[in-house]
Amino acid sequence: MSNWDVAQISNFIEQEIAAGHLPGAVLYIAHRGAEIMKQAYGSRVSYPEAAPMSVDTVFDLASLTKVVATLPAVLQLIDQGKLSLADPIGIFLPQFRCLQEEPIRIVHLLTHSSGLRADIPGIKTKMHLSRDELVDLILDEQPLHPPGTKVAYSDIGMIVLYLIIEIVTGEAFATYLKRELYEPLEMSETGFCPNFEPSRYAVTEFSEHHQAYKAGLVHDEKAELMQGVSGHAGLFSTVHDLANFAEMIRQKGVFKGRRLISSAAIELSSRNFTPYTQEFRGLGWLLRNPNSFQFSGDYASEGAFGHTGFTGTSLLFEPEGDLQVILLTNRVHFGRTDHILQMRPRLHNLILAQSN
Repeated sequence: MSNWDVAQISNFIEQEIAAGHLPGAVLYIAHRGAEIMKQAYGSRVSYPEAAPMSVDTVFDLASLTKVVATLPAVLQLIDQGKLSLADPIGIFLPQFRCLQEEPIRIVHLLTHSSGLRADIPGIKTKMHLSRDELVDLILDEQPLHPPGTKVAYSDIGMIVLYLIIEIVTGEAFATYLKRELYEPLEMSETGFCPNFEPSRYAVTEFSEHHQAYKAGLVHDEKAELMQGVSGHAGLFSTVHDLANFAEMIRQKGVFKGRRLISSAAIELSSRNFTPYTQEFRGLGWLLRNPNSFQFSGDYASEGAFGHTGFTGTSLLFEPEGDLQVILLTNRVHFGRTDHILQMRPRLHNLILAQSN
């Protein structure tokens, strides 16, 4: 631990904030099971008045929902014999009107290889839709290419997976997750449709629809139409709770002596299921790929995996070096710029260089 230059890492983030690339951040680093740093920087809100970020700030995780909610739920259901990666989705959703000759399977949804497009076109003009109307639109979707032939990141596929999880469990997604995952992980401030004091939230983007900055209301429009609960976005959490989740992944499904997910499932999830493309995908996770852009940084090993969220959040696991990095920001508070795409790999390089 004496090799860690926490001041250098902090200075990097403070420079990004000073440059106007993001209002604030919370950074967590754990190495070999020990917490190296957990620190807040900058502001949780800048408009109309600045307020400081803190380590207990609640963040809209955006697409981290896919790996902190949807993925672990699926892995648990596979462990219980209630799902298989090979299951065609039509056996759960017969109303899914897919005309594709090769069926879309659970594995295709998790690896973004279903052929379903990323989004509903013109979603900002459809904010009048009800949840059921949005689901009907999704169930009418047709794949753009045969399943299992191409990776195309798809929120729609993860919404379909969320619908399947509710059918298989016979209960609300949020209810299942709270009992089977978040309570055992002592993630008491993680969930959908949060109800904290306004001062707890990292404020996201200005919404034309609401004529206000979003604080505690999900940033993603599709998740908002889904009444705040979905498989692709909608989850809120804190760095403390995510650190517990990261430790469970590090311990291959065990937290404080209790097994929540099998080690076989954890290991399977970070295996490359898409060797036929330039974007290596595990089950839910984005994997290290030396042939393409890497959010993980230049020094990450082949076994590294993680995920990002559009609001400015990310998780990185480096099993070879026994390192976990959690970066939480509300970069969309300043608008939908791309500065975070350069910041993440450079930050990870700085951290990975010190971890050896």
